[in-house]
Amino acid sequence: MTSVRLRLLILALLPLAVLMPLLLLVAINRWSANYDNLLITNVASDLRIADQYLQRLLTSTGSEVTSLARSLRFDEVARTSPAGLPAFLEENRRALGLDFLYFMPQHEARKRSADWPVIDTALRGQPATEIDIFTPGDLLSLPQTGVTLANRARVPLVATVAAQPTSRQTEDRGMVVHSATPVTAIGAQGVLIGGLLLNRNLDFIDTINALVYRDTGTTGDRQGTATLFLEDVRVSTNVRLFAGERALGTRVSAAVRATVLDKGQTWLDSAFVVNDWYISAYRPLTDSFGKRVGMLYVGFLQAPFDAAKRRAYLLVLAAFLVVLAVSAPLFLRLARNIFAPLERMTRTMEEVEAGDMTARIGPIAARDEIGTVAAHLDTLLDQVQERDRALRAWNEDLNARVEARTAELREANAKLETTYQQLVMSEKLASIGEITAGVAHEINNPAAVIQGNLDVIRQTLGAHTEPVITELNLIDRQIGRITAIVGKLLQFARPGEFGTFEENVDLASVLRDCLVLVDHVVTRSGHTVTLNAHPDTPPVRINPGELQQVIINLVTNAAQAMKTPGHLTLTTRPEDRGSCPGAALLVADTGPGIPKDKLPLVFDPFFTTKQGEGTGLGLSVSQTLIQQAGGRITVRNRVEGGAEFTVWLPG
Repeated sequence: MTSVRLRLLILALLPLAVLMPLLLLVAINRWSANYDNLLITNVASDLRIADQYLQRLLTSTGSEVTSLARSLRFDEVARTSPAGLPAFLEENRRALGLDFLYFMPQHEARKRSADWPVIDTALRGQPATEIDIFTPGDLLSLPQTGVTLANRARVPLVATVAAQPTSRQTEDRGMVVHSATPVTAIGAQGVLIGGLLLNRNLDFIDTINALVYRDTGTTGDRQGTATLFLEDVRVSTNVRLFAGERALGTRVSAAVRATVLDKGQTWLDSAFVVNDWYISAYRPLTDSFGKRVGMLYVGFLQAPFDAAKRRAYLLVLAAFLVVLAVSAPLFLRLARNIFAPLERMTRTMEEVEAGDMTARIGPIAARDEIGTVAAHLDTLLDQVQERDRALRAWNEDLNARVEARTAELREANAKLETTYQQLVMSEKLASIGEITAGVAHEINNPAAVIQGNLDVIRQTLGAHTEPVITELNLIDRQIGRITAIVGKLLQFARPGEFGTFEENVDLASVLRDCLVLVDHVVTRSGHTVTLNAHPDTPPVRINPGELQQVIINLVTNAAQAMKTPGHLTLTTRPEDRGSCPGAALLVADTGPGIPKDKLPLVFDPFFTTKQGEGTGLGLSVSQTLIQQAGGRITVRNRVEGGAEFTVWLPG
């Protein structure tokens, strides 16, 4: 009986004392890994923001220099008073916040083109802006501000733990945003050069830190830092030394330098920064020659997150110990009340198995299930003596019947289970397929519009951006459409949590916006468009995004239906149906029309005449949207040729 007790104890305590700690250990390790991955993801996102700001600084510096070189004022000063050009440039340098700005004649620029790729690019007629490293001589040679910049660039090196050994005492080179643009003014042909010195540029680095680690004043905010490195030396940083001063002149660890500067990889990991551990991200910076000359760093203090993990570990451990301390003694006490009756039952059964049919358990003090079982067992043993022979015969017959019936029930149950699973899977697949296909189609339209506008941007974008302001704004609207589509999916999943957002909409206004969106689809095929907007057309009640989706679908289908250059007519007019006032939108094309036998099917899901090109859900989704707004959409073939869709909506 000792083995029975031991097995019961093991069965009871094993999940609590062994399996639960193992599960907790696995869960904690998984949580810790996910927690660390989340921190790495955060710092990677921080690095992207910092890099975007640096690229924006390069772009804005280049744009300012280029705009000045192409200004009428510059042209006027260059032609009328060349001697006043330096003073003019100094005035604009101060106004633009640049550290240097000067004009280099064409013959001199040709001599320096081999030294600076940005100047070489400008001589070929294209503006260029890059990060370059200036030697002290390069800084001193800059007109007017050279001495000041050379002094500002000089940073004494500070001995740093884990940094790569060096014999240098001072970093006197300058990391510069270097911009050059061609000048073609009469009497002043050459290159206009300007830029910013990033050494000790604390406004630049503090702006990055403010963008990435905005302090909300709440507990748990990340304590972040940002740094610009010239090779492995901090030349602009908000990392603090022990005395509270900025850690200018300190150097990055040798491990980070080897990964980022030597191998050109991005560092996303924990790193020791000056005097503490940070969750860090380093990205290499290259100059105009393509050489890695520095690093951009962002990171936040690791200690608060390590402390949070330790607190979580201790909390889980303490909870487990409390549960173990409470449950183990309680179980052992209850187990004692079970073991004694079980031992008596076991001894009795052993005696019966040995052939003593008179063996009995006897009375048990426990008035629970075990006591009841013991009494019943004694009664059964009494009956066993009387019915032993009969039971043996009946047992064989009963076993045969039970086995046969069990086999039948198993077969029937297996068939039922298989049928049920197939039915559930069929329903799930049908719902998932319809939802997935609908969402995929919904996303295709905004994606196509966005791509079209991007094509327009690429075709139009040159030195000026004004011609594509409208397209850029439209891209923002389409992003909103994508968000609305995702909302539709959520609305399907949980309709009680969402509502519709209808408003009074001017059909003609929405129609004009849609024509801009699909202009590339229509004009690419050589079609022409006529818009007939009746002045008395009343506004209609519908979600503007849904109406825009319907119009884009109808216009796109019409443009694709006309295989040769055709004409698309869009008409709005007031139209009452019964006692309900409203407005109608007619979309008519000069294509081949829709076959008579296909007209009743055009609004069916997955019906399409463009095999291999569409999903067949456009008109089905459009019909659903219009019906939800209380309207109707119909189609007919015109006598003069082509198809005409009519969308009616209540006012």
